[in-house]
Amino acid sequence: MNQDHDMLWNKCLLTIGETVSGQAFDTWFAPIRPVSLVDNELTIQVPHRLFYEWLEEHYVEVLKNSLNAALGTPGRLQYRINPVKTKVRTPSLSRRQGQLTEQVQLTQAKMPGNPFVIAGVGRPRIPSNLDDKYTFTNFVEGDCNSLARNAAKAVADNPTQTAFNPLVIHGCSGLGKTHLLHAIGNYVNEKYPDKAVLFVGADTFTQHLVDSIATNSTNELLSWYQNVDILLVDDIQQLVNRKKTQDIFFNLFNVLRQNNKAIIMTCDRPIIELDIEERLRSRFQWGLSADLSEPALETRMAILTCKAMNNNVELPTEVAEFICFHIQHNIRQLEGILNTMVMKRGITGQEKLDIPLAKDVMRSFVSDIHREVTPEIIQKAVAEHFDLDVEKIKSTTRRRQVVLARQISMFLVKQHTNNSLKNIGKLFGGRDHSTVIYSLKTVEDLMDTNDEVKRALAELDRKIRIGKGEW
Repeated sequence: MNQDHDMLWNKCLLTIGETVSGQAFDTWFAPIRPVSLVDNELTIQVPHRLFYEWLEEHYVEVLKNSLNAALGTPGRLQYRINPVKTKVRTPSLSRRQGQLTEQVQLTQAKMPGNPFVIAGVGRPRIPSNLDDKYTFTNFVEGDCNSLARNAAKAVADNPTQTAFNPLVIHGCSGLGKTHLLHAIGNYVNEKYPDKAVLFVGADTFTQHLVDSIATNSTNELLSWYQNVDILLVDDIQQLVNRKKTQDIFFNLFNVLRQNNKAIIMTCDRPIIELDIEERLRSRFQWGLSADLSEPALETRMAILTCKAMNNNVELPTEVAEFICFHIQHNIRQLEGILNTMVMKRGITGQEKLDIPLAKDVMRSFVSDIHREVTPEIIQKAVAEHFDLDVEKIKSTTRRRQVVLARQISMFLVKQHTNNSLKNIGKLFGGRDHSTVIYSLKTVEDLMDTNDEVKRALAELDRKIRIGKGEW
């Protein structure tokens, strides 16, 4: 049967959607566009080279299997990289840029009180404002942050030739956005010492602008920023409701990008959700947007253990697990808890960090150390263990891994809560009580015959007991 490339790719997406998690699907497969289909060879277009490299390294088998299934016979896949469109520099902006550059050279010697320039002529000194303790080496990578980390490293490796310009890293507070900004700057400083790197918060940029308006030196401020080769801007959501700051930043963004300067920004939400001028939002979306999501328990433990090692602190595994089970949304809190435990241990003369000390310290950070275990908590723990979305467990899909995760979830809900069979069925997509009974019996049988299921149940049961505070 003849198929066009759109129809074939839609069939591939259906198979892929049953194989990968929802987040992976949205990140790596939704942006792909089918281009052509010739003699069982499908050509697809991906946004940039990192996309292609990531697909080849992590999802080549998924793509191959989905294509073969859609064709009904072995096929071939070709990639096309979406070409980067070169923006034409407008004459008016080019002339203005030249005027500003000339003006700053003429006025530098006249502005000893200006914090942005130093006396003399030529290129001004750029203070990087970087914290050298944040590097790629001590950034713990996991599924939650691998896209952002790899994109940041790609920019740092070749900041003047990157296709990710701008690179926007977005995510909730405390997940490592600022760490990655500093890591880029520190890496560039070491590899390209001639490059001018500047880390600045959006609030600081606004304050610079306010000061320059007060001293009638806005043009000089803009010219000073134009000398930066790699601009690292933290918390750009602070630009919201600041019309004048947005105007100045818009002009600066254009000049830097036209002159092949790298711009990397962080934000606490996706760019599309920012209430800023449309012209600025569209420019922020020219490059790559990479999100940082909530890290899995194992990743949080690795981060906390890494912080302990960097401070020569011995942190027992069970203590790290106890802390990370309760702190799920903010990596910064993990460091705060660790530091407080170390301080309290020193004050009390205690020999080592243990769970009673962790419980005592964590009362200042979380209110539900000994929380009640709910079906929702169990569903989330099982989904995390099997690398699935919770909604997938509740869905009607019959994929083997999802079915097993669903059955184990039902089994644990029955063991750790007082829900009836009827209520458990409702919690899992409205299934009837006979389905729940079958699931419970299946898990009981697998516990006797399948070592992998037995280990998974033991691990999940242990995590649930941690949540209850049972040790």
